[in-house]
Amino acid sequence: MSSASGDQPRRPAVFFDRDGVLNQDIGYLFESHRLVWIDGAREAVKAVNDMGYFAFVVTNQSGVARGLYEETHVRQLHNWMADELGRIGAHIDAFEYCPFHPEGTVERYRQVSHRRKPSPGMINDLLERFPVDVERSFLVGDQPTDLEAARAAGLKGYLFSGSNLEKFLRPLLLGS
Repeated sequence: MSSASGDQPRRPAVFFDRDGVLNQDIGYLFESHRLVWIDGAREAVKAVNDMGYFAFVVTNQSGVARGLYEETHVRQLHNWMADELGRIGAHIDAFEYCPFHPEGTVERYRQVSHRRKPSPGMINDLLERFPVDVERSFLVGDQPTDLEAARAAGLKGYLFSGSNLEKFLRPLLLGS
């Protein structure tokens, strides 16, 4: 059985939704000065890294389809988040986002996409690119659509209530 990831040993992964899990969900966030980290979010990513898991972000970004900001803004914010995580020795292995929405106002982004949660496209794309141990992997989201995407990709999904992400995550890491 061969895959894009070759013969590398498989590692578990944590798939994080972004808004409402890693940062406060203020609606259509694209400016770094407006980002407020969820308590324990950076430490949670570091814990994932320290345990040898992949750390991925999968986020719907319909603000692009709605004409509120550009894809370059999304990438700039993700680069800024990566720099902030780097300050404590943490990292995200890949940021995935979906800029499409069927009711978007920007024509080229107005479409149904297999990558938009609750569809599992972003997760499946990562599973093809990285040697992930699916059995030991899971997604942390704050919406039922996040959990639907996880289920559709064959992953466990956990609903985060929004208090401290590190405290929420540690027992899940130990249990997987």
